[in-house]
Amino acid sequence: MNSPTSSGVPLVRKRRLPHWEAGRATYFVTFRLADSLPQNVLSTFLFERQNIIATARQMNRELSPSEGTRLKRLFSEQIERHLDAGTGERLLGKPGAAAIVTDALKHFDGQRYDLLAWCVMPNHVHGMLRPCEGHRLSDILHSWKSFTATRINRLLGRTGRLWQREYYDHLIRDEREFGRIIQYVLQNPAKAGLKRWPWVGMHGTEQAIGEE
Repeated sequence: MNSPTSSGVPLVRKRRLPHWEAGRATYFVTFRLADSLPQNVLSTFLFERQNIIATARQMNRELSPSEGTRLKRLFSEQIERHLDAGTGERLLGKPGAAAIVTDALKHFDGQRYDLLAWCVMPNHVHGMLRPCEGHRLSDILHSWKSFTATRINRLLGRTGRLWQREYYDHLIRDEREFGRIIQYVLQNPAKAGLKRWPWVGMHGTEQAIGEE
């Protein structure tokens, strides 16, 4: 059972969580609907992120640990807070649309990638995955977004761009971070006030992780 913390966010207990595998790249990804963020918020985030990345490139080096931390904090402060506020049309709050995205995430699980955890929120999607050999993360994301955009637009009788072209990805570097992000993905609906939210899960279980 899920036992709520003092903040009302459930802890994931008595479930067999996916295992950390240091030998394979594991990513946390977020992609979102085109109308999910105010343009000024997105522009500020992209500008600040590009400055951090450009500095490392000019010095011909990878991002330092402190720069990586700054990027994660930047995303958390400027993007996650607004996404969880649920702006835009919230098309993924419609069960048919959420089901299309969930089915697409699971479709090539075990073939092109190992899907470890996922959450389809009303205006964005989180996933934790390990691409299989020969499959690039960018191609996996493109496939998800292209297929679901066509299906959802047809379902809802709409046209035009569904997803924002940009997406966020983060390479998970150690077991501690792996566990923290798994918990974040599974608890995201409860933190956003969505009770008994069915569009969330992890590898090895179909049971929703939400407030009881």
